[in-house]
Amino acid sequence: MIFSRPTQDQALALSAVFQACEMVADLAQNGDTEAHSLELAMQSLLNQNPASLEALYGPPENLTRGMQSMAHHLGKAPMRQNSARPEALRYLISILYLARKLSKDPKMLQKIAEGIANGVRQAEHFSVTHENVFSNIASLYQQTVSTMRLRIQVSGNGLYLQQTAVATRIRCLLFAAIRNAFLWQQLGGSRSHLMLQRKALVRALPDYLSD
Repeated sequence: MIFSRPTQDQALALSAVFQACEMVADLAQNGDTEAHSLELAMQSLLNQNPASLEALYGPPENLTRGMQSMAHHLGKAPMRQNSARPEALRYLISILYLARKLSKDPKMLQKIAEGIANGVRQAEHFSVTHENVFSNIASLYQQTVSTMRLRIQVSGNGLYLQQTAVATRIRCLLFAAIRNAFLWQQLGGSRSHLMLQRKALVRALPDYLSD
């Protein structure tokens, strides 16, 4: 099982983690990120029981940024449209660690599930990218993930990091990354894949990425 070949579903879930990490870096450095990808990340965070990966992410093209980042960091492939940010890989490593720790903390998971359920109800009333939704999900992140021993240190431009709107979006994206890291693990993704099968993970991505 340890040396089983990575599946496309595993690769897509991991690319969603990479995509969220790249967007965190965008916000920290530039104060902005791609609106459609931010909406997709929020949808994936709030959709806790998807019927399929397609129901969660839509077509694979929605994860193009994440797949490009994953191919660059794991397979040493060049980025085509956006420069890969070195800090994205650092965020990803911390997120995978936090996801493993959280999976062993049922009380914390219950608190997160209740908070996400509240976020779902709020998003139904407003939208997944409404400021109130960002604010409440970011607050939930601070009350849960931020209390863990390992805290993700986001580096960037202090001018943007001090802005409330940027900080709340960064916390939401870190939360979305953790949610997708959970999915990656539930699908059988493991540290052995990252240590021993990096290129195989990249090859498991949809064929169109290499066109």
